Amino acid sequence: MFAFRFGEVRRQLVVLSLAVGVLAACSNETTVDVISRVEATPATLSLTRIGGFEGGVLGASEITAFDPASRRLFVVNGANGTVDVLDLSNPSQPARAGTISIAALGAGVNSVAVYDGLVALAIEATRKTNPGVVAFYNAADLRLLHSVAVGAQPDMVTFTPDGRFLLVANEGEPNSYGLADSVDPEGSVSVITVNRTGISTVATADFRSFNGQESALRAQGIRIFGPGASFAQDLEPEYIAVSPDSKTAYVTLQENNAIAIVDIASARVTSLKPLGVKNHNIAGAGLDASDEDGGINTNTGTPAIKIAPFPVKGMYMPDAIAHFTIGNTPYLITANEGDARADWPGFNEETRVRAHCTAGLDPTIFPDAANLILDSNLGRLRITNTPNGGSTGKNAAGQCNELYSFGARSFSIWSTDIVRVFDSGDDLEQRTKALSQVAFNASHDNNTLDSRSPSKGPEPEGVVIGKFGDKTFAFIGLERVGGVMVYNVSNPTAPVYVTYLNTRTGTTGDRGPEGLTFISAAQSPNGKPLLIVGNEVSGTTAIFQVNLTY
Repeated sequence: MFAFRFGEVRRQLVVLSLAVGVLAACSNETTVDVISRVEATPATLSLTRIGGFEGGVLGASEITAFDPASRRLFVVNGANGTVDVLDLSNPSQPARAGTISIAALGAGVNSVAVYDGLVALAIEATRKTNPGVVAFYNAADLRLLHSVAVGAQPDMVTFTPDGRFLLVANEGEPNSYGLADSVDPEGSVSVITVNRTGISTVATADFRSFNGQESALRAQGIRIFGPGASFAQDLEPEYIAVSPDSKTAYVTLQENNAIAIVDIASARVTSLKPLGVKNHNIAGAGLDASDEDGGINTNTGTPAIKIAPFPVKGMYMPDAIAHFTIGNTPYLITANEGDARADWPGFNEETRVRAHCTAGLDPTIFPDAANLILDSNLGRLRITNTPNGGSTGKNAAGQCNELYSFGARSFSIWSTDIVRVFDSGDDLEQRTKALSQVAFNASHDNNTLDSRSPSKGPEPEGVVIGKFGDKTFAFIGLERVGGVMVYNVSNPTAPVYVTYLNTRTGTTGDRGPEGLTFISAAQSPNGKPLLIVGNEVSGTTAIFQVNLTY
């Protein structure tokens, strides 16, 4: 009987293996894609921090990428302008195996990606407004293979799923506005055809064809507001997601509150999609708008937790974006961080409600306007003074009739034609208000209650997708209060909260999660799915194990 059962099991394994091969050969899916559909589906999951690497200083761990063959983790070290190479053979005890210095190529590394032993680094020029460089290295011996020129300030790199192309989001930020030495380079997306044995070739998906259409694009809801900037100069590509067939890229234009869709083969921007705004004035979509909301209708309040609806419009302004498929339907998920133009001389759009609305709020728009503008209500909230182009959000009397905040304090799910199908509302703030080891809405560099309430709250920045059997999960990094929140997004219109792990304690531990990397069990050194988190402020690289419960 035992011999029969063993033989039957072996026969079934052979049949399954042949079926997987046939399915993969007859479709655009890889063998791994097919296997993922027949693996067991967990009831739920949890996260455990099983190891970490202490960079020790601010910026020592930002973006990460993993090479399964060499079991090496590549970590952007912004403090040193280098890449730390960690041996991840034992994920609970990562150790530095080497360092990649790019001193001869530029000022520092902004991003890293790995595909089949090939490492790509996005390197910013010494003068950030000059063209940057992408350099290719061999993962096993860290040998520089070649480098190519790309656009100004390459901010994110990613390989297409088939490995044929490397895409680069060239952010093209200005050094200043309106000054004698001001330079505002154009934003663009570099499409690099990868050549492992020679020199890769570069094509550029730019935005020049949209120059002159600024008025029409603003009317659609795309923010174009940099002083003196053309449309191509004003756009700042931030992050890229790619369709499974490697044909289409979706690029977040964070400051512009939009997404660009790029045809990869032709290196052409085919469309621009505005993201609209979030209504924070409905139940379940509120926010904590003040760090002085412990009082009632006052300008001298104290910090308190007060998540409530307010008449504010949140600009989604996502940072990270990821692609996933449920059934045969593709979706995008965004981490709606928000980002103001406030980092260089000549222009600063960021202000507070009470400072901006010196003539008060328009009482026909805002009920109880006289009290609403006080610091215990909306007065402390950081908003833009330039919603779009020349608009100020004020009426003829100078009273504010619209308030636009940065980011939506949420994650959103969109169709691939950029129609929103879900937003997490105020769930991220609600689930971080009772943490035992860190104050509510503390920032990554303090443990002050309510510190970030007037400015983007927990600030979701990173998002990656993991699939286990028939379930798909989203892992979302919260840059300010810290930690990773997990949702089951198998039903994209109604995601379900699963778990949250925050491994900081006050002003110690892992703080400022910047980049997330998911490693499947099939590629993991210990056979368990892993989540790697680069924490910029603490300089720590955290290794989380994803524990599946069946």
